[in-house]
Amino acid sequence: MGDQTGSSGPSVSRRELCIGAGAASISALAGCSTTTTPPRAESATTITDHSSPELEKWVDEVPRPGVAEPSGTKDGHPHYEIEMREVEQKVHRDLPATTVWGYDGQFPGPTIEAERGEPIYVRWANDLPDEHLLPEDTTIHDDIIPYDTPGVRTVTHLHGGNVESESDGHAQAWYTRDFQEMGPEFEKKDYYYVNDQPPATLWYHDHSLGITRLNVYAGLAGFYLLRSEHERSLGLPEGEYEIPLVFQDRSFEADGSLFYPTEISDEQGGSDESHPDPSIVPQFYGDTPVVNGKAWPRLSVEPRSYRFRLLNGSNSRYYTLKFHQYDESSGETGGDGPSFVQIGNDGGLLSAPVEIDDRLELGASQRADVVVDFSEYAGETLLLHNDAPAQYRGEMSSSDDDIVSLPEIMLVDVSDDGDSADAPELPDELTRVPDIPVDSVDNERYLTLNGGATDDYGRQLFLLGTEAERDGLEIDAPVTEEPALGDTEIWSFANRSAMSHPMHLHLVHFQMLGRQSIGDYDPDEDDLDLDALEAPEPYERGWNDVITVDPGEVVHVIVHFGEHDGLFNDQTGTYMWHCHMIEHEDHDMMRPFTVLPTDNDGNGDDEGDSDNNENNGGNDSTTRG
Repeated sequence: MGDQTGSSGPSVSRRELCIGAGAASISALAGCSTTTTPPRAESATTITDHSSPELEKWVDEVPRPGVAEPSGTKDGHPHYEIEMREVEQKVHRDLPATTVWGYDGQFPGPTIEAERGEPIYVRWANDLPDEHLLPEDTTIHDDIIPYDTPGVRTVTHLHGGNVESESDGHAQAWYTRDFQEMGPEFEKKDYYYVNDQPPATLWYHDHSLGITRLNVYAGLAGFYLLRSEHERSLGLPEGEYEIPLVFQDRSFEADGSLFYPTEISDEQGGSDESHPDPSIVPQFYGDTPVVNGKAWPRLSVEPRSYRFRLLNGSNSRYYTLKFHQYDESSGETGGDGPSFVQIGNDGGLLSAPVEIDDRLELGASQRADVVVDFSEYAGETLLLHNDAPAQYRGEMSSSDDDIVSLPEIMLVDVSDDGDSADAPELPDELTRVPDIPVDSVDNERYLTLNGGATDDYGRQLFLLGTEAERDGLEIDAPVTEEPALGDTEIWSFANRSAMSHPMHLHLVHFQMLGRQSIGDYDPDEDDLDLDALEAPEPYERGWNDVITVDPGEVVHVIVHFGEHDGLFNDQTGTYMWHCHMIEHEDHDMMRPFTVLPTDNDGNGDDEGDSDNNENNGGNDSTTRG
């Protein structure tokens, strides 16, 4: 995986939203503060001050992530030990090696391939240096994070995993190298993944409170592919014709090192001198596309069908993707290339294939399982093009956004030879996705997404709220969402901010009911009228764990907490829900929710041994991430 050397009424369509209506602008949200501020360094740099070295495009082939192998067994199940290490990796031919953090020393980490119904154990071993690779803002959650603790805090979350709470990767279940120090939610060293859910493209990444954005940006992320016999029976492209692709954006210094801003730019509301240095930024947008750990890469394919498992692994960026024919000598794009046929999303296969007529949208952390037929493009070069502005469907989206837009993602070279047999017919039905019946709903929740607050340093603060606390709550406020095991609920996300947010629930997968204008639904006055909703796009059906909520709209999802029609499994305990723009998640757009048992037995079904931390500080697990 790369070149490495070790080192220590009628509702308004969301496509027609008046983006700024009723929403405060980003620049207007920076306030004043009397809080004592750390001194500002002369070297403080913003995202708009920095430009990565000019690199020749399309010189490196897209690598394929390595596949993890078990190190042994535990309780009769495969046991993996995957070590987080600092390594030097060539991200581009013409850049010096970049220092990154990788699972098993790889960026991205090795792919874990698991089988539905066959549990595994993973020990995510922390062997990172004592000091962080990137500048840490120690003002974030400084009342609940011990920044003076030696070592780097990490904890790994299996994104999309229907798992026990002890193995979910709580933001406060962090630990340092060799488990020398542990957070208040730490419970076990070996995580237990039951794999009792539909086959899907999952992924794993760091989730440590207050530094998730830095740890993931440093490289701590990888694929987790859950497979099944049914999926193999569908005749989908496999082996060398199935390729996982993670899209990320990065910025670099001339020496190859990662650049991450330490100061908020004026365009993001950073004119206030009270901001600390280094400071968290509202969002991060890199100026260089990176695919599977390579910058400005190209992918060689044969004139036949391929299965791509696509992941948006960027911190904040949205992608809207489409293939175009491309003249490499002139750099000009031509007509449309092959379309995406989507066969799956976050939670697994769709009930039927969906041809994407226009562009494929991927919010941060969303996945798309697609088939692309290159058989009619033998000998051609194609460009994977992105036309999403950086601040997606926000107030900047209609302005000149050249500094942070990223239109060119990778080239695809279709060979003249190879297996050019006719593309296989995709089945009309891929799987059965049982609906969660609306008449089974036990509770409805109105949950707000807010961007109008500021923290003690005058920086914009993104908060999640409730019907009772619409302006939002910070992460360490008491839990407000407490469904019981077996409950079905409707969660209505109301976006009162000026930009789109990809909202993620841990533990569960949900089904989207639809969306409507925020002005058309107030739970204090209105009943939810399903017939009045803008229907989900075909690719938004099925099982989701992330959903985009655009400014000025409410998105309604239905979720069942526990086993449903033979799918998923019963789990109780405390989990997280948050925006997956991880700068937002770190500050402060993340909240806990607790699934309560229906009796006094608690979880009861935990097969994993706990390796309990006996000195976890005695914090109440329902009030910490």
